[in-house]
Amino acid sequence: MNETLARRFAGIAALSTAGALILEVPLYFVYSGPPPDGNVLARLLIGIFALAFLIAFATAFRELVKRVRPDYEWAGTLAFASGLAYAIVTLVSHGLEAGEAIQSAERIDPTIAVSGTYILYGTIGRVLLAMFVASMAFTISRTGLLPRWTARSGYVLAALSLAFVPSLFFGNDPADFYAANGWGTTASMGAVLSYWLLALGISAYRSAKRAPRATAIGTPSLQH
Repeated sequence: MNETLARRFAGIAALSTAGALILEVPLYFVYSGPPPDGNVLARLLIGIFALAFLIAFATAFRELVKRVRPDYEWAGTLAFASGLAYAIVTLVSHGLEAGEAIQSAERIDPTIAVSGTYILYGTIGRVLLAMFVASMAFTISRTGLLPRWTARSGYVLAALSLAFVPSLFFGNDPADFYAANGWGTTASMGAVLSYWLLALGISAYRSAKRAPRATAIGTPSLQH
């Protein structure tokens, strides 16, 4: 995979992830009580595709770093590994929720009923997401792969994610913004992540046109 292809692939994967997340998150707010199985399974299925696209994006990002700045391959690998771990943990959470919704004879709210997902979506997910985004931001800032604003906004997103790490001490009411499974801890962070990836994807795809200018080691040319 050459640099131009890596940039385009990373951009498309990020845009696909963002698009799926943007579709998924609002489905959590359609019903005030336990939603029908159709709603639960639809949002989880969309989320599964979003996470698959995220794995593709993390892979493409590592490949791009290897092509442009092999001396920072370790940082790209850290971003890939933490992104993969985040995706796997969230996929496990999706599987637990879907299984409970399928087997239950009555409507349930899996964000409450499936207690095993509280920490997976919450504290564990927030730590892994912070690692993923912060390592990406560090790599971008040191290599000049993308404009500076992508790194700066990545650090902000990582800090926001870390701010929700202590949420495991604040109960399990999803209507509570800061609960372990609260809408702030989970859904709002998913929304913020989706729009960051949307902007990042556009930037990565557009940068493919300027790829030759960024191939010289130590000469970051995309920092605008």
